[in-house]
Amino acid sequence: MAILFSFLQAQQGGFAQYSGLIMIVLLFAIMYFFMIRPQNKKQKELRNFRNALKPGQDVVTVGGLHGTIRSVSEKDDTVTLEVATGVKLLFDRTAIVPQGEKPVA
Repeated sequence: MAILFSFLQAQQGGFAQYSGLIMIVLLFAIMYFFMIRPQNKKQKELRNFRNALKPGQDVVTVGGLHGTIRSVSEKDDTVTLEVATGVKLLFDRTAIVPQGEKPVA
């Protein structure tokens, strides 16, 4: 980055006057590729996971409760989890994360 900056300062005339603008554009490009793009990809994967929930699948809630899906209601957007034999709990679909993945607060 320092090499680019010194190169832009060394130029006489046209290129030197745009050095600040070029640095800002580079900063936004770096932020996009290292921060925004990976976060959007992770959100898309989580949305696809939640849309593909089916009975018999082991999942974890965002609160850390482990269970097996017994039913999925598309109408109410809810999931019924069995956490122990005969113990069924109703959760919102957005409260479910994949098994083995750390819950996101």
